[in-house]
Amino acid sequence: GELLPNASGTSRLRILGGSRRGRILLSPSVHLRPMMGKVKEALFSTLTSFGLYDASAGGPGPRHLDVFAGSGSVGLESLSRGAAWGTFVDAAEDCCDTARNNLEMCGFGEAGDAVCGDAFRALRDPASVGIDLSKGPYEIITLTPPYEEISYDELIDAVVSSPLCGEDTVVVVEYPVELGSLPHVLGGRLVGVRNRKYGRTVLGIYVCNPSGRMEVAGSRPEEFL
Repeated sequence: GELLPNASGTSRLRILGGSRRGRILLSPSVHLRPMMGKVKEALFSTLTSFGLYDASAGGPGPRHLDVFAGSGSVGLESLSRGAAWGTFVDAAEDCCDTARNNLEMCGFGEAGDAVCGDAFRALRDPASVGIDLSKGPYEIITLTPPYEEISYDELIDAVVSSPLCGEDTVVVVEYPVELGSLPHVLGGRLVGVRNRKYGRTVLGIYVCNPSGRMEVAGSRPEEFL
């Protein structure tokens, strides 16, 4: 698809922190509702506080699955802050092209790939859309769907049963305030650790089958009321 900074010729999408801070990103020509800057900043502040990007631990950074990726701005933010790999999933070819172009433009061409396919299928049967399962589950999964176009019950069912979600995987669900509050525990596997409102947007942050090893400063069920 044709790649545009956006229709007005300037892009509001940029990387907010890390090694590529300030880098302006391309937007696809399809209409998107990207994660707001203040929400993205809050999310990555929380993920950083969990120790996910702590280079002093010595191992590689986390692997990040960015579902409903759009331009790829969430996964690229993660790569900029120290993620080792990003997989970007979107059903629109235009979005996948844009994510690939943004990866190259930011110097992350060898650290990520875009998979063009249905998000639910990618979660339930990753191999069928070309996602490599050989490295096991991802450390971070972000779900930023078009609010009005999906069933959240179906989405949660898909991620809870996904082979891409394993012990201590951090799962982030962006949802509209009109939905009420997501439950504190999803599918018996995902335990809520944060649930914060930013205007109309809510971010629910969950840990899958928590082992207790991660610095999540405890589960906060009171935030899910």
